[in-house]
Amino acid sequence: MADAALAVPQRWELAAEHIAVKIRWFGLLIGYVLVQVGEPRDRAVLHGILALGAVYALLDTWYSLRGRVFLGREPLVISFMESLFIGLLCYFHDGLDSPFRYYYLLSIICCAFRYPNRVTLLTCILHAASYTLLYLALPATREGPLVLILTLVMLGWVGWASNSLALLLKRVGEHLAQLNEALWDNQAQLEARIQERTRQLQEAQAHLLHQEKMAAFGLLAAGIAHEVGNPLTSISSLVQMLQRRDCDAYARDKLALVSGELQRIQTILRELINFSRPTSTERSRVAVREVVEEALNIAKYYKGARRRTIDVTATADLPALTGARDQFVQAVLNLVLNAVDATEKGGRIEIRAQAHAEEVVITVRDDGHGIAADAAGKLFQPYFTTKKHGTGLGLFVTRKLAADHGGSVEFASPPGEGTEFRLRLPVRNSE
Repeated sequence: MADAALAVPQRWELAAEHIAVKIRWFGLLIGYVLVQVGEPRDRAVLHGILALGAVYALLDTWYSLRGRVFLGREPLVISFMESLFIGLLCYFHDGLDSPFRYYYLLSIICCAFRYPNRVTLLTCILHAASYTLLYLALPATREGPLVLILTLVMLGWVGWASNSLALLLKRVGEHLAQLNEALWDNQAQLEARIQERTRQLQEAQAHLLHQEKMAAFGLLAAGIAHEVGNPLTSISSLVQMLQRRDCDAYARDKLALVSGELQRIQTILRELINFSRPTSTERSRVAVREVVEEALNIAKYYKGARRRTIDVTATADLPALTGARDQFVQAVLNLVLNAVDATEKGGRIEIRAQAHAEEVVITVRDDGHGIAADAAGKLFQPYFTTKKHGTGLGLFVTRKLAADHGGSVEFASPPGEGTEFRLRLPVRNSE
């Protein structure tokens, strides 16, 4: 607000200067006309005085075009020169009755709009003194006391009226400037609110899309498990029937191998069904180690996961978390899958779960290519991804799930040293 208050007088002063320049050129033009059509005492001297006025007007115009005010810091010097200039014009033209005496009024009006009241008052006094000296310098036969008195009264009245009008316009201008600044502030706040609402809408949209995709995946997984499970049950029954019959050792070994593989397939289907079930938001006490193990059991079916070395450190004595188990598993799974995508074949992924004060920190670190500096600031934005076939929702959902439980997600990616994500979850969550 302080800068705006300082800027208002500057704009006002420059606008008033432009008006004053135009008035000066208009006065010079009228002056040349008066000198030519009248019968002045000394036309040559008047031309010389007007020429000096033209030089001053040129300087004033040059400064005005460059956004400056000629002798702006010395307003009384300008008033003194104008008093002398107008007095000489009146003296060599037609004395007290010269039309040039109206230049005093124009000078006071310009001064009132350009400078403070004090300067206008002093200018009015200078002009009154100049006109009085003109009265005293003229021969007695040309003196007109009535004209002197009327002109001095007119100077005083014009000075007062100009000051009042200029003060009113300046206050209106300052008020309009304040309103304009308030309008700009409100517009900036409105734009910020719109951006915030847009961001919230995008995040809600992304979260909804993620839930819809998980629901669609759940239906697909459940359908596959059902279609595959029925033939597997029949095959398992036939194998069990064959195992009850007498057969040689070779056949028994092969049937046992088939039975073991069938159990393995059934275990995979059971895990798939468990993962595809609707996500539960019911809060309960959850062991950190179980969350990590369940996330890894799901991740092992992800493409490329078996070609990476995954080192896990999560002791059973870690404090339990309070929250939605499925959401904890989803958050850890997203970080693990990202680590798999960030590493090459034979890469190494380290998972650590440690207790710090009132929180548990689950760290997922990989030795992959790291995160580019230009992508770091957008990493948690919805739909932002550096993968060819990524959706850009994994980290966004992870951060939201952590925030819903009072936690946070951080990352560090020094150049050439891989990436480390830290999932911080408070031990004491609100029920």
